[in-house]
Amino acid sequence: MNITEAVENYLETIFILSKRICGVHAIDICTELGFSRPTVSEMLKQLKANDLIIVDDSNHITLTEKGTNVALRIYERHIVISKLLMKIGVDKETAYEDACKIEHDISDVTFECIKNYVDTVND
Repeated sequence: MNITEAVENYLETIFILSKRICGVHAIDICTELGFSRPTVSEMLKQLKANDLIIVDDSNHITLTEKGTNVALRIYERHIVISKLLMKIGVDKETAYEDACKIEHDISDVTFECIKNYVDTVND
């Protein structure tokens, strides 16, 4: 499976939801992303078929190790880019929205440079 921006968004959403609630369900993802149940169900089938999630008998959705690795990669990018944007004066809401757009498109090299810069800049 090609790890597209949509796949990254679903995995990151499942990761974030799993930190907030016990037992993530498809409806939680629908609510969080604002997508219809059929749209979410179709993507969940693909994620499951590609060993990125597990759906148990109670329909709880959890990330596999492979899915967790993708989710953590994107989540880290989101947090670091948001911090950078806020450090240069962008308000929190805009920083988080813009980070969602940027996190998928920058190279690993650029991200590592941003991460190193954010780590060295004092608040």
